[in-house]
Amino acid sequence: MPAKHVIKPYVADAYYHVYNRGVNKTDIFIDEQDYGVFLSYLKTYLVPKDGQRLQNIILDPTSSLKDRKEAARLLRMNNYFGKIELVSYVLMPNHFHLLVKQQGERDIERLLQSLTTRYTAYVNRRHKRVGSLLQGTYKAVLVTTDEQLLHLTRYIHRNPLKLKRLNLLRTYPSSYQNYLGIVQQEWVNPKAIIAHFGKRGFTSYQSFVESNDDGLEENEVSVISRMMIDEN
Repeated sequence: MPAKHVIKPYVADAYYHVYNRGVNKTDIFIDEQDYGVFLSYLKTYLVPKDGQRLQNIILDPTSSLKDRKEAARLLRMNNYFGKIELVSYVLMPNHFHLLVKQQGERDIERLLQSLTTRYTAYVNRRHKRVGSLLQGTYKAVLVTTDEQLLHLTRYIHRNPLKLKRLNLLRTYPSSYQNYLGIVQQEWVNPKAIIAHFGKRGFTSYQSFVESNDDGLEENEVSVISRMMIDEN
């Protein structure tokens, strides 16, 4: 019997909660460099590729050999700008969560294959290990309602609370700072979520995420349970 959410009902123009963890629940992010590299890979895949600029570097006789090789590598690399929209993310020590919207039916599959293959190769090389890094195929859950979409961003951004430190929410490797207006990562799009909170926008969303209201918590548990999300 296949694991839950491994066989995925791919739908075009739809939101998905995507997640995976390390083999045997081992850490996949050891230090700040690992977090940074994973995010840099995400950025590379999600920002538009300037093909003309890269071609110019390759053809320019004054370019160094190193620059030409790097430009050629970037030109060959897969790119998912216009195909995948990243709504929110969090990177925990032994797992990650992404909330994305895909345009084509297989765009998520292609992005995750590129991302996890590349990141696994980096970790194995840097930390002198071999074999699989992640626990099988990533999981993906189709988001079917606005309520699920809204509460998933809260669930994702509150993941650092598992580390028992509330102050981590605003400093942890996640998209939360984008939602507070503190930073603006061009490859993260919180607009659809912030729009739910009207004129107060960032402030209202912060209250939504950081509130410990029992009624809100109960509603969220109900929403997440209906989506049958596995606990990490």
